[in-house]
Amino acid sequence: MGLGAKVWETAQRLEYSAYRKRRRRRLRVTDFTIIATNCIGTMMYHDLGLGFRTPTVNLTISMLDLVKMAGNLRWYMAQELVECVQLGGDMGCPVGLLGDVQVNFIHYDTFGEAAEKWNQRRRRINWDRIILMGSDRSPCDYETLRAFDNLPWPNKVMFTHVDYPEFPSAYHITGFEEGLELGNVLLYRPQRRKRRYMDQFDYVSFLNKTVRTAGLEGGGVYGSGGNAQ
Repeated sequence: MGLGAKVWETAQRLEYSAYRKRRRRRLRVTDFTIIATNCIGTMMYHDLGLGFRTPTVNLTISMLDLVKMAGNLRWYMAQELVECVQLGGDMGCPVGLLGDVQVNFIHYDTFGEAAEKWNQRRRRINWDRIILMGSDRSPCDYETLRAFDNLPWPNKVMFTHVDYPEFPSAYHITGFEEGLELGNVLLYRPQRRKRRYMDQFDYVSFLNKTVRTAGLEGGGVYGSGGNAQ
């Protein structure tokens, strides 16, 4: 790498660091629990400097299963996570079953490690500010998007690769229109300023506008566990 490229890379890194600090200063609501299909929620917690108040960290859950789980969330979160060795072999990562919902622990080496983190973080769920985040990644069809949009939870967003104006909860992330599904929104866009695809979504404003969800699943906080990672 030449000197000019190194200088430019340093400038990009410093600008992005300043951008993240500005974003953190704007955040007013910090007690939320994001239940997500993938690592986008994980990255939001990380970039905002917050502890994980959710078990859905460094893993994937299909949109179909997220919709199912959100329909009876407290029940599913009370279920024991059971290892499924056969599915794990097919997926190439530890896999657990939460009732009939499949959880793929794509960033864990062992099921034991994944289950320990899941149970630890599950105790930090704040039922008074639940947020659902989905993505139109396979398997996910139009009816699944409709079912997500119809969920009674008030704080929800699904990220899509094309525009769906008929769904109030849909947010179109540009750059993936030529594909059949949403790509990896954690990657950086090919542009001058260092920004991830997910940064198109002003999630700080979204988080600041979230409302209390007590009563939808009984309210209250599922245990306590502080803000450790």
